[in-house]
Amino acid sequence: MSFLVKICGLTRPADAELACRAGASAIGLNFWRGSKRFVEDVQAGDILAAVLPGVLRVGVFVNASPEEVEERMARLGLDLAQLHGDEAPTGWSAFDGARMIRALRIADESSLARSDGWAPRYFLYDAFADGYGGSGKPAPWPIVARGGRRPFLLAGGLDARNVAAAIAAVRPDGVDVASGVESNPGVKDAAKVVAFIANARKAAATLAR
Repeated sequence: MSFLVKICGLTRPADAELACRAGASAIGLNFWRGSKRFVEDVQAGDILAAVLPGVLRVGVFVNASPEEVEERMARLGLDLAQLHGDEAPTGWSAFDGARMIRALRIADESSLARSDGWAPRYFLYDAFADGYGGSGKPAPWPIVARGGRRPFLLAGGLDARNVAAAIAAVRPDGVDVASGVESNPGVKDAAKVVAFIANARKAAATLAR
């Protein structure tokens, strides 16, 4: 499985094209209305039309029903659903885990137990903060490094300046960023996106040595 670099919280087609051309493996759109990066379906369709072939299209959901997620995935052509809320595994037993990223907000060692019962394509370990992601707060790297269930993505407070150190310390299977590559919530900064992806790819290449 190749190292995954996900640029999340996109709200503009131009940013999606930029991320793809800079080497992103996946782009994320937020369908939770409480997010500063929330997109309506029409807006999402325009963004997804700018995504290059081979780049994964991820929808971020918070406490949505499996039926709602399945319907939106089919209608918009999403590849993966990222569950970023307080969903319980019992309600998702019929959902194909290969089409899921299960995000968990990590406050301490006990937070890792919330991975029990899930078998997603990726876990995503984020910082514990008010709301559901996008806070810019770093995840507790040592806890994730010791107890993260693979394959997993690291999120929370990452940017071009610290992503190499994060990859070296945690050795994730990929990284996810939203606020760390923005000029304003939902508006990506081209230089930050390019630098983040380049630095992440360079650091990830050392893991295989």
